Amino acid sequence: MLIPRKVKHRKWHKGRRRNTGVATSKTTVAFGTFGLKATSYAWVTSRQIESVRKVLTRYTKKTGKIWIRIFPDKPITQKGAETPMGKGKGSVDHYVCIIKPGTVMFEMDGITDAQAKEAFEFAGYKLPLKTVLTKRHV
Repeated sequence: MLIPRKVKHRKWHKGRRRNTGVATSKTTVAFGTFGLKATSYAWVTSRQIESVRKVLTRYTKKTGKIWIRIFPDKPITQKGAETPMGKGKGSVDHYVCIIKPGTVMFEMDGITDAQAKEAFEFAGYKLPLKTVLTKRHV
């Protein structure tokens, strides 16, 4: 699973989960031929990214290549079970990546159109947001 090697601050503020705004970076397919683009807003965990990676590697065989364009760098804390209120913030439980609509999350190359469509369709089932297949415009 993906986790940051070193962070400036161990625990972050949660922030507001507003569903406003669209992505300004990572909006086009830059490395591969096909891309999986988000059409809604969500937090994607490192476990979900790993799950998608496993699905995509099943379709690439030995010829294709995969690029993961997102990285989970936001720490999410959680207190232990049956812990009373107070006593400070909980310890870091997992990491998430904030995804906005329009972000290209994964890219693939070296496979056919039909394979890419099927691979990204199954990969979309593993994510907590709606996705669409995009192609590189040449």
